[in-house]
Amino acid sequence: MDIIISNRSDKPIYEQIYEQIKNMIIHGTLGNGDLLPSIRNLAKDLKISVITTKRAYEELEHDGFIVTTPGKGCFVAGLNREILKEGLMQDVEEHLISAINISQKINLSKSEMIDLINYLYQEDY
Repeated sequence: MDIIISNRSDKPIYEQIYEQIKNMIIHGTLGNGDLLPSIRNLAKDLKISVITTKRAYEELEHDGFIVTTPGKGCFVAGLNREILKEGLMQDVEEHLISAINISQKINLSKSEMIDLINYLYQEDY
């Protein structure tokens, strides 16, 4: 599992791990029932504290992204389509907020922005 920890990030390390694993689940890189690395192995691979990795896994379990089976490990939980859609909607919102901020810097009007979105919807991406 490729998790990248940034020492320059404002986010705590456990939150960086949480976000990356959550995104892997939402985007289908990790699927229902997939086994995650053990807390100790992930901590060792990332060269961080076991406590930090444990906190990330606890948050993921609390939010319903993973389940822990004692003696067997942590697995990706079966998520319904609505939860996955909600996660992806958050991604869309973040990107739109960023686009709106940029468009405001160049004084692009709301109608021009909507025209641009309509144009891009017609393109093959």
